Order: sequence, then structure tokens, then C-alpha cells
Amino acid sequence: MEKIKIFGVEIFNIDNLECENILRDFLKGKGLKKIYTPNTEIVMAAKRDENLRHLVNSGDLVLADGIGLIYASKMRKKPLKERVTGFDTSIKLLELADEMGLNLYFLGGVEGVAEDAARAVNEKYKNANVAGFHNGYFNSRIDGETSSEEKNIIEEINSKDIDIVFVGFGFPRQEKWIEEFKDDIKAKVIIGNGGVLDILSGRANRAPEIFIKLGLEWLYRLLKNPSRIKRQIDLPKFLFAVMRDKNSVE
Repeated sequence: MEKIKIFGVEIFNIDNLECENILRDFLKGKGLKKIYTPNTEIVMAAKRDENLRHLVNSGDLVLADGIGLIYASKMRKKPLKERVTGFDTSIKLLELADEMGLNLYFLGGVEGVAEDAARAVNEKYKNANVAGFHNGYFNSRIDGETSSEEKNIIEEINSKDIDIVFVGFGFPRQEKWIEEFKDDIKAKVIIGNGGVLDILSGRANRAPEIFIKLGLEWLYRLLKNPSRIKRQIDLPKFLFAVMRDKNSVE
């Protein structure tokens, strides 16, 4: 599979149809497959931190979630085929779970988010089954502490024949958690998908279609929540860094 490196982060150069085919293979195969969905903010963090870069690159599927990654690849004449978002990939996983009769586990969000997301998904996708859920607020081994709650989560996942796990802690905690417990979890696919559970639960809305088509989801989120300005500033920083460094995209 061809990969495009952007500041050392290895993005799979695929389109959405190819992504679907890979997901099907993962779900029919053996062993746990990790999916990470970096955007420009994550790539900038990985550029600054080698450990984070190695963590993201350890994914079995690393997707171009951010529109800035598409712009950067085109600027350096090594174009990515298409933006493949974490949200769209999560929805495709739900559709495949419905098609194949699979079990899911939702982990993340404040109290009630994962439960509401599970209820909504079970109502919409009749052949899929969100068999378990848990909020994202608990002590974790990745923070240097052991947690009986965390142990119970792993045991629940493994006892319910789960195929797909959604982990919505936000970067980089979700990626660190997945890496920490990848050998303990008996499932087929695990994806770090940030705020997807909030959207599925109905507590947050995705950007309107026109913003998505224009690659302006970041602007919509900024307009809805101006406090994100400190995070969104990474986008112009990222594009400026790409322009300055001829080796930024390989």
C-alpha cells in the first residue's frame, strides 16, 4: 500500500472505496487492527514529538482526516487521492457491522454520551449490536496508575465477542490507550475517532455539507466554538511549514 509521508507521518494513499475494502479485510481477518485518523493538528504534534510520530505510524491504517493534509500533498506534487475522514470511516464501520451482523463497543465521552450513542446506533442499524459502552473518565495505566475500572472494561469487551471498538478520548490519549491495550483486546478493529461518539449521541453536530465539501469544517467548528482558535492556528502554521520545507512531503 502506497504511503505519503507528511513531516514523517505515514498517510495511506487511498480513497474511500479502497478504505472500505481494507475495512472488510480487517473484519474478516484475524488479530486486532488499529486505525488512526490524523489531521493537521495531529501531524504538527507528531512533527514536534518523535514518540507521537512513531505511535501514529504504528497504525494498521492511517487516514488523511484533515483537509490540510490534502492541500500539503498537492502543494508538494505528491497528491493524496482523497480525504478519508475518521467520521466517514466510523460510519462505514457501522454500515459493515449492520451488513455482517457484528458487535461493537463504545468507549469515550462524558457520562451518558457512549450510552446515548449506543442507543441511537442500535435503533438505526438493526443487524449491528452495540453490546457495551463506557464513558472516557477513569484512571488509566497510561497515566501510570492501574485501574480496576479499566480492567473491567477490557474484560467486558472480551466477554461480549466484540468485533469493533470505538475509542473517543481525543488525541493523543486514545492512541496511547489503544497502543497500551492492543494485545489485551480480542476484537477485529479498534479506531481512535475523537468526537464521533458525541455526534452519534446527538449531543454534537457535524458541519453542514457545504462546509464539508469546501474543506471548511475547521471554520465551522471555530465559528461554533471560538475558544478553539489556539488549536486551529496549527492549520496556517502547518501550511506555512510545508511551503518552507521542500522535504515536508515524501
